[in-house]
Amino acid sequence: MRMELSRRQFLGTTGAGLSSTTLLALGFGDVEAAHADAIRPFKLVNTTETRNTCPYCSVACGIIMYSKGDLKKGEKAEIIHIEGDTDHPTNRGTLCPKGAALLDFVKAETRLKIPKIRKPGSDKFEPISWEAALDRIARVLKDDRDKNFIVKNNDGVTVNRWTSSGFLAASATTNETAFCTYKVVRSAGMVVFDNQARV
Repeated sequence: MRMELSRRQFLGTTGAGLSSTTLLALGFGDVEAAHADAIRPFKLVNTTETRNTCPYCSVACGIIMYSKGDLKKGEKAEIIHIEGDTDHPTNRGTLCPKGAALLDFVKAETRLKIPKIRKPGSDKFEPISWEAALDRIARVLKDDRDKNFIVKNNDGVTVNRWTSSGFLAASATTNETAFCTYKVVRSAGMVVFDNQARV
C-alpha cells in the first residue's frame, strides 16, 4: 500500500503535531501527573515509613519500606510496599530490576528467617535460636584463633596474624559500620577480609 501525501496534508499534519507538543510544553499535559499525585498518598495512608539500604550489590541504593500494622497496639507489622528513596544521594529514587523486586524477596517463602545448623554427619539443617547461633559462632572463632594465631614470623618479627579464618562483610553499609567492622576484624588479627561486592 502506497500512501500519497500532498504538500497541504503534510503541512496540516505537521501543524497538528506542533500544536499538541506546544500545549504539552505549556503545562496542559500535567493532568495525568496531577491525578496520580492526588491518588498516590491514599495508597500509603496509615503506613510506617522506614528508610533502609538495598541488600543486593555494593552500590548501596537507598530504599523506603512501607509497613502496615501498629506494633504499639500489638499488631504485626507487614511490609506492603518498597520503593527507591528519592532523597538518597546514591540512587536518587531509582532501583535496578532486583531492587524493584524487593517486595518479592521479602515475601518469599524460601527466604531464610531463622539460623540453622547442620551437625556433623547429618544431611539436613536444623533450626536453632539466635542466642545459640551467636554463642556457637563465638566459640568456634575463639577456639580457632587460640589454635592458629601467629604471634611472630620466622624472623622473630611480631606480626599477630590469624590466617585460618576469614571474614565476609556486607558492602551495602554505611561508612561508620564499615569502619567498625574493619577495626574489629583487623584487631582480631584476621588477614582474609573481603565483602560481597567482589564475590
